[in-house]
Amino acid sequence: MTTLRTEVVGIGNAIVDVIARTEDDFLVRHGMRKGTMALIDEARAGAIYDAMGPAVEISGGSAANTIVGVASLGARAAFVGKVKRDALGGVFAHDIRAAGVDFTTPAAAAGPSTGRCYVLVTPDGERTMNTYLGAAQDLYPADIDADQIASAGITYLEGYLWDPPHAKQAFLRAAKIAHEAERQVALTLSDVFCVDRHRDEFLDLIRTGAVDIIFANERELHSLYQTADFEAALAALRQDARLAVITRSEKGCLVVSRAETEAVPAFPVERVVDATGAGDLFAAGFLVGLAREADYRTAARLGALAAAEVIGHLGARPETSLKALAGENGLAF
Repeated sequence: MTTLRTEVVGIGNAIVDVIARTEDDFLVRHGMRKGTMALIDEARAGAIYDAMGPAVEISGGSAANTIVGVASLGARAAFVGKVKRDALGGVFAHDIRAAGVDFTTPAAAAGPSTGRCYVLVTPDGERTMNTYLGAAQDLYPADIDADQIASAGITYLEGYLWDPPHAKQAFLRAAKIAHEAERQVALTLSDVFCVDRHRDEFLDLIRTGAVDIIFANERELHSLYQTADFEAALAALRQDARLAVITRSEKGCLVVSRAETEAVPAFPVERVVDATGAGDLFAAGFLVGLAREADYRTAARLGALAAAEVIGHLGARPETSLKALAGENGLAF
């Protein structure tokens, strides 16, 4: 087995978030479904940007946010994702490297511009996302470094990456390399609409063991099994997945294995400012716990702590050291 060089490597869309506060009626006027992510073209991206209020640009992308959280917890982290050699691409690369993440994917010299996600945050902290993938969808199997994947304890894959065909092949190549090196592969289902688009393929990945660990929220779980009955969906997941974590907002999470289902509470927060990145940061904490051989409950508590930090401020990346925060809450290991 290759020597472990990285604890978690993430593969996903390299995106810059453009975040603005808005009201519910803005979403209605622009045909947006609150709390979901929609893929948009460059023309729609321009129209939304022109209509939205003052915005903040922060490097994002679901798996990239998770990997920044992994690094903030003091773990060795790497990210694979495609940007263009343009201004936003430079912002993304600078930010993720400054966070302590190994990022070496070559930037594209030509083709579409760096991907961006327009994140509209309503007063209740809910986020509605409109994503122009741009260069992010031009991730190819050749961008996967076999040595990097083989030397990572866990390879974490973003469900959104299943949309572009070449990225899907990169995703499958990475999973194959990881398993050949006897490493673990994790998948986040990303979004209910993402599950709607790829339900059968996601179920096949889970049932065939192409992925070992699944992250989903309640809505994604319901969509995966096409049922409004939570217990029925949970029972089906227990049969299909080796290990899964279902996040339930203020109700905490459920860690589901074939042997048992364990409920772990959420960490209390004074006020939800922006729910962007809550699931991403939960995954960061859980993955670090898993990589360091913590029990599932401890890993879930670490995830809950990371999620609580990120929803307390605007933006999807931690503003304080999660490693220090974990130590203060008796979760350092």
